[in-house]
Amino acid sequence: MYHSITFGDKNTWDDWHLIPSKRPAFNPPTVKTQQTDIPGGNGVLDLTESLTGYPLYNNRTGSWEFYVENGFKEWNLLYSEISNYLHGQKMKAILEDDPGFYYEGRFTVDEWNSDSWWSTITISYDVYPYKKELTSSLEDWLWDPFNFDTDIVREYGELTVTESLTLEIPSRQEYISPKIIVDSTDGTGMNLQYNSKTYHLNDGENVIPELDFGGGVTATLVFTGNGTVSVDYQGGSL
Repeated sequence: MYHSITFGDKNTWDDWHLIPSKRPAFNPPTVKTQQTDIPGGNGVLDLTESLTGYPLYNNRTGSWEFYVENGFKEWNLLYSEISNYLHGQKMKAILEDDPGFYYEGRFTVDEWNSDSWWSTITISYDVYPYKKELTSSLEDWLWDPFNFDTDIVREYGELTVTESLTLEIPSRQEYISPKIIVDSTDGTGMNLQYNSKTYHLNDGENVIPELDFGGGVTATLVFTGNGTVSVDYQGGSL
């Protein structure tokens, strides 16, 4: 294992022979805190979770240093190749050590140094705080990177509803309002019950902000009506 990173369709080892100076990982995101001083009192009033009930995060930022053994390619040609492909671009990145998720954001080539034996290149990142599952529940899931201990098979497309259907969705940490696609038999839509509340779903695409689940809890959705329903969910983890 070369502890490589795949940026888009380019791999740091296969395509560029980059060797990380240490095992690459994305730094954790910082919390978006909101605190108010209490005049005449001890401490502060922490309002960080007052609007959502859970913490929100800033983007992950940081950098990696890679070694390039001199002789694989002329350093100036490789530097231009990597810069042309990566510098300033927004794309997905997958760690070889964590193949079941991708990170998405903007990457930059910050520095290149060279001596008689080694060249080094530094790549920086500014990415979304959550790593995302490789595929959504409406896409074909992938066998090659699948981890039977941690990954989840999600097949929530075109489920038949005959009067009633109960669907349980194991969530990841990120709170998400999934897109729900309804095709009812009589064109009147369906009803959805979640957390003791009932919502009406029209035929076509529906996004309900109140239907916001995550935190690793399994969400139970109960559909009533007749037709088919699809739930577009793609979990995110820290």
